Amino acid sequence: MCLILFAYKVHPQYPLVVAANRDEFYNRPTAHAHFWEDHAHVLAGRDLESMGTWMGVTTDGRFAALTNYRHPKENAVGKQSRGHLVSQYLIRQEEAEGYLRSVAQQRDVYQGYNLLVGNLSALFYYSNRENNIRRLKAGIYGLSNHLLDSDWPKVNIGKALMAHTLQHVKKERAIVDDLFNILERTDPAPDAQLPDTGVPLDWERFLSPLFIQGQEYGTRSSTVLLMTNDRLHFTERAFSLAGDVNESTFHVPLR
Repeated sequence: MCLILFAYKVHPQYPLVVAANRDEFYNRPTAHAHFWEDHAHVLAGRDLESMGTWMGVTTDGRFAALTNYRHPKENAVGKQSRGHLVSQYLIRQEEAEGYLRSVAQQRDVYQGYNLLVGNLSALFYYSNRENNIRRLKAGIYGLSNHLLDSDWPKVNIGKALMAHTLQHVKKERAIVDDLFNILERTDPAPDAQLPDTGVPLDWERFLSPLFIQGQEYGTRSSTVLLMTNDRLHFTERAFSLAGDVNESTFHVPLR
């Protein structure tokens, strides 16, 4: 997952609103969002190479999502798949802050990452690059391939557009459609606003839109989640290199 926009305890009807894009190489095998056969309470897509995931929810209202921290010179040899950080939280019945404390003790096992875990009662953020567990207050947040709320164009634009969408009273379908419209923005950032993450300038430009379009790498899926105290709406749009779109929607009562 390379962009996560989320509103926590901001909207009067939906205490958690998430709009997220997963960017990945097209040749990495992936399963669309579904209830997992081996863990039936987990709803998420699945990375079929390492069997983890980038974002998911459970039938008891637990939520987790992850982005990579961009550092092109970081050594990947011997590192574990970061998607396990999401899947292990969703599979277990462990309290969120305690889970992050155990994760922090193994911070060097993975390449750089940002991790969100929690539920409507408490939502936490941890990055092994910052190494600080943060309990989040009510607000609208943006997370890409740097730390939470970093001053990146796609993060700033996405947060502002989400705030505008949630200011107005709308039906659920209208909110979902508006959030997908935000995630579909393909306009690149001006060069003067690009971050310097250690990749060449042409790659900074290529990676700067909210929705990335490339021949080998790009936005593989967009997901919108709306959660209340007793139910959730989860819609995923998965994109193929050929331009096909597979949309799956789940309305899930929470236990």
